[in-house]
Amino acid sequence: MFNIEEELKKLPKEPGVYIMRDDKEVILYVGKAVNLHNRVRSYFRENIGRGPAIDKMVSLIARFEYIVTDSELEALVLENNLIKENSPKYNTLLKDDKTYPYIKVTLGEEYPRVQFSRLMKKDKSKYFGPYTSAAAVKDTIELLNKLYRLRTCSRSLPRDIGAERPCLNYHIKQCQGPCQGYVTKEQYREQVDRALEFLNGDYSPILKELEGKMRAAAEELDFEAAAGYRDLYNSVKQVAQKQKITDSAGEDKDIIALYQDDREAVVQVFFVRDGKLIGREHYYMTHVSENSKPEILENFVKQFYAGTPFIPRELMLQHEIEDRELIEKWLTGRKGGRVYVRVPKIGAKEKLVELAAQNARHILEQDRERLKREEGRTIGAAKEIAALLGLGKIERMEAFDISNINGFENVGSMIVFEKGKPKPSDYRKFRIKTVSGPDDYACMREVLTRRFRHGLEESKELEEKALDAAYGSFTRFPDLLMMDGGRGQVNIALSVLRELGIAIPVCGMVKDDNHRTRGLYFNNVELPIDTRSEGFKLITRIQDEAHRFAIEYHRSLRSKAQVKSVLDGIPGVGPARRKALMRSFGSIEDIRAASVEELGSLPEINRRAAEAIYEFFHKPGEGPA
Repeated sequence: MFNIEEELKKLPKEPGVYIMRDDKEVILYVGKAVNLHNRVRSYFRENIGRGPAIDKMVSLIARFEYIVTDSELEALVLENNLIKENSPKYNTLLKDDKTYPYIKVTLGEEYPRVQFSRLMKKDKSKYFGPYTSAAAVKDTIELLNKLYRLRTCSRSLPRDIGAERPCLNYHIKQCQGPCQGYVTKEQYREQVDRALEFLNGDYSPILKELEGKMRAAAEELDFEAAAGYRDLYNSVKQVAQKQKITDSAGEDKDIIALYQDDREAVVQVFFVRDGKLIGREHYYMTHVSENSKPEILENFVKQFYAGTPFIPRELMLQHEIEDRELIEKWLTGRKGGRVYVRVPKIGAKEKLVELAAQNARHILEQDRERLKREEGRTIGAAKEIAALLGLGKIERMEAFDISNINGFENVGSMIVFEKGKPKPSDYRKFRIKTVSGPDDYACMREVLTRRFRHGLEESKELEEKALDAAYGSFTRFPDLLMMDGGRGQVNIALSVLRELGIAIPVCGMVKDDNHRTRGLYFNNVELPIDTRSEGFKLITRIQDEAHRFAIEYHRSLRSKAQVKSVLDGIPGVGPARRKALMRSFGSIEDIRAASVEELGSLPEINRRAAEAIYEFFHKPGEGPA
């Protein structure tokens, strides 16, 4: 048994990382220390004003462990890795996990390409970014490839020159054809260098060139070519004005500030590259109630820059942080060049930090309003339904629907809403096995019986294996069962639950003559509901979602059945040929309209099979009507 008092005496007076665990071995907290002996012992002293959250954590500690490191810097890196891997409950955590796009020019290749990348590796490529808009990066790459006719293929050049035919890009004049040797390595590299100038922000040469070509084409009355040059000219101007794409050299800095209330904090980051503000992003920090702003800011810097591939030359922070020198040393090592962490006090830089803080405050306030509205639409709406029915808390609701056409391919759907929101991962489809013909009540009885019997069996199996209920897909029963219909459907559900010995409230979503929801049928009474309320809107969403899910499943089965029933009746046509026919012709109608020669042009269809297919569709009295 772990004796905390005894283990505290054994702590070394060296730098390292400590890990606090509860009695179930769950990691509660990860921290670093210059002196493990002093730092870990401090948690177990009484009356030192740590705050209720830390007091609660300490009360849960069943044991601790530690890892000794050679330096405080090593401890910082290890602490970051362990926090990221385990997300401990009492650590302040960076909530968002975003990766940013870069433009990558593969200068290590003899015929370089311009590519989209979310990783910045230490290779021979040149990277531009990071940017906050992936769409803008993709548009810029497409523009560069059009302007400079650079290759987009993955062929290994010059090894594969002449090995294959040129691709479509060459034929539409969007590639110079290096794969065929149509351009020398030096000529191709000139175009790459011009693309690099563009990415470095020098747009003048290409704008002058495009303007000249546009005028020359117009003078020669080649208006189609002139329009093409005009479009490219406008695209370049748009990129020059909006994206401000620059190299990572020059004045690169991130401006970081936060806004905090009693529950959460938002950190705002402005990305400045080569002196230009190219974008901004915000991040939520959790478990912040008892942390000061400098502590939250320091936790953000450590966690964010442990994960991002690009480190700017300077971080401008809103507050001084305790481990500033250590973090500078760590970031300098990661970047491979000097990194400064500063807190501007006066001038334009301080104003930028203030602007970032103002943006963080606006984001938090706007999100609070948005979350309040969202809560009204979801959790609030579920509470309205619970109050209408006289029930306690409703967290999980399940709804069922049946779909068929004159009894053909009877199917059932089960959809799940949790806390007023759809939970598609728990949706289930049922293909009816015991009912033929259009009997919705019998179909619903089968679906409900299968769903709840399966849940009971799964729960028993998990209990025998001592596994958590999360391992089973049907083990969690709803707080409310919602049937698409009135008394009849509700009675079916109640009888199934009674037979299985399960007690779950059941209500029916009743529609009027115009097929619009009008109220709920519960305990043999139809309860009217305010059609302007959020509860009513939630009922409508549940009803529509159950109907949509059932119809989509039924439609997919009908489509498969049509293809199978028609083509499988043709001698010599198996799965491979059926797939080839549908892939090439797209529909049964187009296969029927095809000639023997057209059918036989497919590699999978020989002459004999083509004739059999044609005869099947055209012989009198044979084939589908």
